[in-house]
Amino acid sequence: MSFINFAAREINCKLVYYGAGLGGKTTNLQYIFDNAPNKGKMISLATESDRTLFFDFLPLDLGTVRGFKTRFHLYTVPGQVFYDASRKLILRGVDGVVFVADSQEERMDANIEAIENLQENLKDHGYDFEKVPYVLQFNKRDLPNALPLDELKSQLVRKGESTFEAVAYKGTGVFETLREVARQVLEELKKG
Repeated sequence: MSFINFAAREINCKLVYYGAGLGGKTTNLQYIFDNAPNKGKMISLATESDRTLFFDFLPLDLGTVRGFKTRFHLYTVPGQVFYDASRKLILRGVDGVVFVADSQEERMDANIEAIENLQENLKDHGYDFEKVPYVLQFNKRDLPNALPLDELKSQLVRKGESTFEAVAYKGTGVFETLREVARQVLEELKKG
């Protein structure tokens, strides 16, 4: 549900980074924020044990849609299912989703629970998960207990989505993931 600012000739798109707690959503956003040009302020909404981050930026190289520049607003959701109401609220009006999966073996159940929660929350907002621009990132690939990529894919891929390996704190795979979800969002905008 992009918002069009006719005065500024901008289309504002909302991207949400979703996933289990401590999987790397915040690290992705922090890395993008630290390295992206033309960005707004980082806003952090903290709870007792988790936080939601938000910032917007105007990319330089993604082109225009019908003469309008695109501005992307990036959000993270709280990782814990306890904050489901916040997760659901942040998904309202989403244009694209990055699911950040923790590659560690002991986090697989949390990843699966978070993907199922994402699908439920999208459905509650009237979105068809099959049609929402969506990218799956396998984070923490540098850890010794990271599962093999084939095993992660067999358990977490839901619709043949694009997947990326990442080590978010180093920036590995971070912008590649962002570029792909942004490309999918722009493709959808050009259709409509």
